[in-house]
Formats: sequence, structure tokens, C-alpha cells
Amino acid sequence: MTTGEKIAALRKSKGITQEELAEMLKISRQSVSRWEMDAVFPETEKMIKLSKLFGCSIDFLLNSEMQEQDEKTAELSAGDCLAFIRDCTYCFLATADASQPRLRPMGMLYADGRFLYIGTDSRKKVYSELLRNPLVELASYNLHTRRWIRIAGKAQIEPSGGVREQMTALYPMIGQEYPEKEEIFFVIFRIEIENACVD
Repeated sequence: MTTGEKIAALRKSKGITQEELAEMLKISRQSVSRWEMDAVFPETEKMIKLSKLFGCSIDFLLNSEMQEQDEKTAELSAGDCLAFIRDCTYCFLATADASQPRLRPMGMLYADGRFLYIGTDSRKKVYSELLRNPLVELASYNLHTRRWIRIAGKAQIEPSGGVREQMTALYPMIGQEYPEKEEIFFVIFRIEIENACVD
């Protein structure tokens, strides 16, 4: 991915328009558009602001092709992981049900600076599986670059209403299916990332 493609993917993953990003950075919308088309490169000051805003490293934004060894050992932030997954457009979650592994597609993901979050329904099996065994893996494959991301971590219920608000803003269907603020079926799990690598 180029720097422009990463900026576009991260912006979209946050649900931010080009106009909103331009306003946050005090630049024109056309500047954001030119960045995303790789017509021009953001200034250093803007790169620093982008990395803080998106919760990713400047190296992640700058390096279109990181060395394979560096990627395997580099610290990937939750934002880096989410950006990679968003570029793939899909993700799989692996859990364990007793001694039986379970794999399922996972669509509702969100990230802040430290954690990935997944949304599910407490009436689904994934909910009870995560309560019994919090160890999870997520994986996604990019058909264009032919690269994988693998993320291992521990899941626990996220009590913060702020995360729910962020996810509802990103995924309007949450508010449609679970309209009440005190609704008990929609549950968010926080994934504490223990290992993440790109192959």
C-alpha cells in the first residue's frame, strides 16, 4: 500500500470524510485528495498529526514496502491492524469451544490507540465461547498484495459506553438493531493484542 492508500483506508476506518480530515488538519479538502491519490506527499508536521489521529506509527504511513523481517518483528498498533483489515475488507475470528476450534467471519471491528474491539450478540455462540476461553486469533488476507495479518490476544467485555458510541457511529446497523442505550444483547469485547504480524 502507498502512503496515500493508507491515509484513505485509515480515514475511512474512522468514518471521517475528506472534508472533516481537512478541517482537523487545517488544510484544504483538495490537499487531502492529492495525498490520497499520491499526487503530493504530506509535510512532516502533517504526518505527525496523521499518525496521532489514526493511532499508527509514522513508519507505517511512510513505508510502502517494509522489509519482511521488519514487519514480522515490528510493533503493530491496534490502528495499524485495523487499517490492514479494512484494506482486506474482511476478517476471520478464531475461538475455542472446549477443545474444538471455531472460525467465523467478523465484520464489526473498531480500534483506538491500544485495543481492537469486536461487537457481537450475547445470544450467539461466540459470546459464550469468549467468556469460557478469552484467547482469540484474528486473521485477514489481502488479495491484491497477497499478504496476511495474524493477530493473537485476549478478549474481555468492554464496559465503556464511549466505545459503543464510536462503533454505532461507524456501523449504523448497530443502532437500528439495538436502538436502546441500555440494550443488553449487543456486547463489545476488547481485544488486548499480544502478538500481531504481517506475512
